[in-house]
Amino acid sequence: MNARTTATSAVDAPAPYRRAAVIGAGVIGISWAGLFLAHGMDVVVSDPRPGVREQVLAGLDEIAPALAELGLPTENLSARLRFEADPATAVADADVVQENGPERLPVKQQIWQAVEQAAPAHALLATSTSGIPATAIAEAMRQPERLVVGHPFNPPHLVPLVEIVPGERTSEQTLRRAHAFYTALGKKPQILRKEVPGFVANRLQSALFRECVHLVAEGVVTEAELDEIVTDSIGLRWAAAGPFRTFHLGGGPGGLPHFIQHLGRAMEASWPGLGAPSFDEPTVALLTEQAEQAFGDAPVHELAARRDRAQIALMRALDKTSGARARA
Repeated sequence: MNARTTATSAVDAPAPYRRAAVIGAGVIGISWAGLFLAHGMDVVVSDPRPGVREQVLAGLDEIAPALAELGLPTENLSARLRFEADPATAVADADVVQENGPERLPVKQQIWQAVEQAAPAHALLATSTSGIPATAIAEAMRQPERLVVGHPFNPPHLVPLVEIVPGERTSEQTLRRAHAFYTALGKKPQILRKEVPGFVANRLQSALFRECVHLVAEGVVTEAELDEIVTDSIGLRWAAAGPFRTFHLGGGPGGLPHFIQHLGRAMEASWPGLGAPSFDEPTVALLTEQAEQAFGDAPVHELAARRDRAQIALMRALDKTSGARARA
């Protein structure tokens, strides 16, 4: 499917955000650009690397099927797309700036110094950083109250969550505008109540993955077996009800307090026994070998397409269930 030729019905840009500047055209930047374009926005991509135009267009072709499955238009998807290597020029008429540059604080500070000076006063300024606090990035800005973290869960064009994380000086108005913007794109934004390294979703993912690495390194299971255990148990359970709701239900009529009273101490006692692995040479070699055995039968883009189809099917099923509950 070609992102520039597939046809569906038009979608208006989320008012008042008609023009977006996407700084950085890696996987996250391309995903954001595709979502913005599919919602009718004019998008300028700024990335100084050679060959970025071809990379972005190829990336849009790859994600177009998922966008179409979500009911978004992909006909002539790149018609409202342009490229500008200089970030200051790219943001000159932007209503929203979504930055996805390298995860290095000095680089981000340099980018935002240039963006702040050139972007219109009304522009929403958001960084897709996966762990650097907005407070640190905004130290180089004259108006730090304008900057907010808009951290997506990969891939942004598909997974609903966007973590909106304020810095110490981010204004309430900026938070409200960010929430409204991402909501208009069909996302499910969550405003974090305080700044914490890694935010929430990545901290949870990291904590679980640490134990995954430990169990594989200790020979308890293989990578493929562990993935099946997760997708056949807590993956399904947490997709329908998160950890706290799950254990609230596990407590029966007494809810979460009953669960903690009867099972909480035993669970707490097991915490010190959880693994603390490291990515030393033998562990990396083992993980690499098992990844090749488990996932090496298909290229990454094909595996990603399979994942996206399954993710969309799951999201649709959950939406239908939520709709049925609302009508009951």
